[in-house]
Amino acid sequence: MADDQAAGQTILVVGGGISGLTAAVEAAEVGYKVLLVEKDPHLGGRVAQHYQYFPKLCSPSCGLEINYQRVKNNPLIRVMTLAEVEDIQGTEGNYTVRIRQNPRFVTEKCTGCGDCSRACTVTVPNPFNFGMNEIKAIRASHAMAYPGHYFMDAAYARSAEAQTLVSVCPVGAIDPNMSATTLEEKVGSIVWATGWQPYDAEKIQPYGFGRFANVSTNMRFERLANTYGPTGGTLTRPSDGKEIKNIAFIQCAGSRDHNHLPFCSRVCCLASMKQATYVRSQFPDAKVTIYYIDLRAMDRYEGFQKKVEADPSITWIKSKPARIDEDPVTKDPIVVGENTLTGVRYADPYDMVVLATGMEPNSATTARVPAQAVAYDEYGFVVKGGQVLSTGCTATPLDVAAAVQAGTAVALKAIQSAARRG
Repeated sequence: MADDQAAGQTILVVGGGISGLTAAVEAAEVGYKVLLVEKDPHLGGRVAQHYQYFPKLCSPSCGLEINYQRVKNNPLIRVMTLAEVEDIQGTEGNYTVRIRQNPRFVTEKCTGCGDCSRACTVTVPNPFNFGMNEIKAIRASHAMAYPGHYFMDAAYARSAEAQTLVSVCPVGAIDPNMSATTLEEKVGSIVWATGWQPYDAEKIQPYGFGRFANVSTNMRFERLANTYGPTGGTLTRPSDGKEIKNIAFIQCAGSRDHNHLPFCSRVCCLASMKQATYVRSQFPDAKVTIYYIDLRAMDRYEGFQKKVEADPSITWIKSKPARIDEDPVTKDPIVVGENTLTGVRYADPYDMVVLATGMEPNSATTARVPAQAVAYDEYGFVVKGGQVLSTGCTATPLDVAAAVQAGTAVALKAIQSAARRG
């Protein structure tokens, strides 16, 4: 247990994904106050969007639910969602941070009954499912959203219909007139855990994402497989709803490429192997092809790779495809390239092609640290030093298990930082 003086310090954790959640609960459970700030309406980050983990192929819901309960039951943790850190001033042990609290338009009195959502007639592209389906403009983000109270899209809040929902809510939780507020907080140490976003596949022009309906990405495919995804978990392709019985995965799509992401994201090979099992489990007669430069499944994950490789219905082609064409009649994507082991050229049609795009740290684009003396590497990851401690995929590409370990480690560093000045 931290001593009384040190425990009086607050640790700010920015980012409510798996590494930020871990850092927050680990620090709070030894007696430190924690302020957990998340820009989205819910916690969970990218992990919440996954269907299964590798290598055990279990749902992330269990691990997230445990962490949500740890947050909910710990009075030392204060959660702010739809919030962003705008400024950081001060030195170790004595920071002043300015936080913008964006309006939710629904108060914490919300019980999640759903009356407002049923009364709402406006739908919007569902960001949680990468816009692949429509969802009500007032809602919970997804089935496991925490906090569970609803939120309203800002554009909808300005509509006449939004005002009528005030009388629909049985507990008086709806307030379309909410506005953004700004507050200042004193904290002793800062953890930056703002996570990552999938690399924009439209930038990989030869592969046709955004132009060809049946060219998808690994994270979008993860949502397709999910029971709460846009197709209810049935693996069908967007153009015509046809079941996906012949699918290709292209590794290093935009990764290890100086025109895009020059680095390896470490998880893409394993993610495609995992997704190959989704297809094979749902459609036992399905065929899967994986195009790869080389396969990276380090440490204990090698056993999972061997298991997937043993499936005779999965074909492995060592090649970086040159481009993807589309059959104008069937809308089948056609993968074009050369097998680098055999020298044989190919132009093979599939029901769907999934691009294994890499991790782009949010700290490189939308979540820059608003502080002096913060150092980034050439890829936008936050490196050691400066006024914040970075963890998870803000610091380097990591799988879920490694991100949990990183979150635990940074909690200790944050405690040490606060204790030195506590």
